[in-house]
This record gives sequence, C-alpha cells and structure tokens, in this order.
Amino acid sequence: MTQDATHTNVLACGLRGRCPRCGEGQLFARGLTLAEKCPRCGLDYGFADAGDGPAVFAIFILGFLVLGGALLVEFRLEPPLWVHLVLWGLLTPLVGFLLLRVLKATLIAQQYKHKAEQGRVTSD
Repeated sequence: MTQDATHTNVLACGLRGRCPRCGEGQLFARGLTLAEKCPRCGLDYGFADAGDGPAVFAIFILGFLVLGGALLVEFRLEPPLWVHLVLWGLLTPLVGFLLLRVLKATLIAQQYKHKAEQGRVTSD
C-alpha cells in the first residue's frame, strides 16, 4: 500500500495503527506511545500532535457504550451487582484503550493528509 498521502486511506491507517504516508509501518512503538519514525518509509512522526482530541472523542463514545450496555444488561438480565462490577470494570479500560489507539492514529493520519500545522501569529 505504498502510496502518496492523498491516496492513503485515513480510516484504514487509523484502524490498523499504520503510517499515514505509506500505510505499512507501525505508528506506535508500544501502547499509545508513538514511534519516532516509520520503520518502512522513514517518515518522521515529529509533526504528530493529536492533542486532547482522541481523549474527548473516546470519553463520549465510551460513555455512550458503557452506559447503554449497563442499562441493557440491567433491564434485560437483572444480574447481581457484582456482575456489573466485573463486566464493566474489565470492559471499560479495555475498550477505552482500543478506542484511544484508533482515534489517535486516525487523527494523526488526518493531520498528515491535510498538512495541518500549529497556528502562527504574524505581525504586519
């Protein structure tokens, strides 16, 4: 999938955690930590700054999923409280981590594709 940035599928790179330029190299060194550069095409990831965007999106999506799931389980199955504690206590961090990883990679791929940079103030 070695293609130009305009042809690389942003969503595919985000879902797979791949380089936004070539679509092949790993974006993350481990967990949510970005690698310094793409091992495949050599793209320096120094430009990548997703900021708080992934966390904000993840909070909203995760809140909707967990609350909806908890309500659905409670009203359909009526389990004891410990079931909720175990189920949502395990699923929430796991889904949160996966969401953060996908959202961070997707926003970085969008940033690369659209050549987004830090705003600058110029004096005339």
